[in-house]
Amino acid sequence: MLLPRLLTMFVGIPLLAFLIHLGSLPFMALVIGVVLLALYEYALILWVGGRGVQRWMTVAAGGFLATVVILQAPRLDGLGTGALLPLSITGVVLAVCLRELLRKEHSLDRAALSLLGVFFIGWTLAHLALLRDLRPYGERFTFFLFLTVWVVDIAAYAAGHAVGSRRLAPVISPKKTWEGAVAGFAAAVLWSLLAHRWFLGGAFGLRTTLLLGAAIGLLSQASDLAQSLIKRTAGVKDSSSILPGHGGILDRFDSFLLTAPAMYYAVLLISP
Repeated sequence: MLLPRLLTMFVGIPLLAFLIHLGSLPFMALVIGVVLLALYEYALILWVGGRGVQRWMTVAAGGFLATVVILQAPRLDGLGTGALLPLSITGVVLAVCLRELLRKEHSLDRAALSLLGVFFIGWTLAHLALLRDLRPYGERFTFFLFLTVWVVDIAAYAAGHAVGSRRLAPVISPKKTWEGAVAGFAAAVLWSLLAHRWFLGGAFGLRTTLLLGAAIGLLSQASDLAQSLIKRTAGVKDSSSILPGHGGILDRFDSFLLTAPAMYYAVLLISP
């Protein structure tokens, strides 16, 4: 399994870095593509696990919501007063509820799980594109988020395998340990020191950068566990096998479900 993982990394990471650098429409298209694939995998997981879900409505509504979020987002110059976003959210909820009412067998569980996918994936991951589009430091913010999440993952995995003994969430994710979680958090803070010195110092002070790194260190692991809860409930190991050696798109972007919106709104609040 090592060779497929390495090949995927050597191709995927340079491509991702290039699209982050380009920003604008290319990165927006990447984020929307990731959202659609992740939503499809989410719906497939629940369907395979015998949990009711409106599969195609989940994908279509979540993709639509993500696109609207990206196009209508508030930037650093203010939150704006446009009505398109709240109107779109209302439309999504109505569509899912009406679809359930029109079925022969009604299920509140199915409607709820469908809306969970729409918002937990479509809404949250769209903030990756919003973060990249912030001027003038959107590219730096996005690289900081991705690199911090990866540092947390690597440190938590390494420490967990080396010295991990106390299970963090044995029912949700049996392999994760408290030792790995602490190592991931510490690595995020230490990496933030380097990131501030190398490329983020012009945007934030050191204390702000450390706080952002610490928040990502916590939220990325919580986000990973939230996605593991979905898979555990459905009784599957990976969201799909689209990425050789890495599972599915949702498996690779699960840590951004909570960190992307958190980072984006933190920047909006911090920036003058």
